Amino acid sequence: MGAAENGGDPRLKAISDAIRVVPHFPKPGIMFHDITTLLLDHKAFKDTVDLFVERYRDMGISIVAGIEARGFIFGPSIALGIGAKFVPLRKPGKLPGKIISEPYELEYGTDQLEMHVGAVQPGERTIIIDDLVATGGTLSAAIRLLERFQAEVVECACVVGSPVVQGECELKEKPLFVLVEPHH
Repeated sequence: MGAAENGGDPRLKAISDAIRVVPHFPKPGIMFHDITTLLLDHKAFKDTVDLFVERYRDMGISIVAGIEARGFIFGPSIALGIGAKFVPLRKPGKLPGKIISEPYELEYGTDQLEMHVGAVQPGERTIIIDDLVATGGTLSAAIRLLERFQAEVVECACVVGSPVVQGECELKEKPLFVLVEPHH
C-alpha cells in the first residue's frame, strides 16, 4: 500500500487538508478521519474524484463497486467518469430481490456485505472503492463477494489509508491504491 504515485501533485495536499481529524471518536484512542469536511470543499471533492478517474480511465474497468456507505459517495462519480457501471455493496437487508452475501470479521463481532445476483458478469474488470482502509477486512470481503461471480478485481482504492495497517493489509494479493496518508 502506498500513497498516490503522483505524490508531487498539489491537489493531494488540498485533499488531505480538507479531511478533518477528530480525536477519540468513536472511542478513546481512535483518530477518526472525517471525509464530510472534504465533501464541503467543492474543489477538493472534485479533485478527489478526478484523481481516481485519471488513474482508472484507461484500464478497461467495467465495474466500480462501492462499499456502503462512504464508498457510495465516490464510486458513482468515478464510474460515470470512466464509463463503468456502479455496483453497490450493501449492509444486510438493504437490497430487494435475489442477493448473495459475504461475512467478515469486525473488531468486535461480524458483519456482511450483500450484492444483487446478476450485477456482475464473469471476467468483468472491477475496482472496489471505499473512503478509508483500516484493517482491510471489509475490502477483503468485497473481493471475495465479487470473485464468487468471477469478476476480475483489478485493485482496491481508498481516499485515506491508515498507517496502522501499512504493509499488513490482507487483500487477497490485490493491489491497494491510497490517495492520501492520514494526518493528525
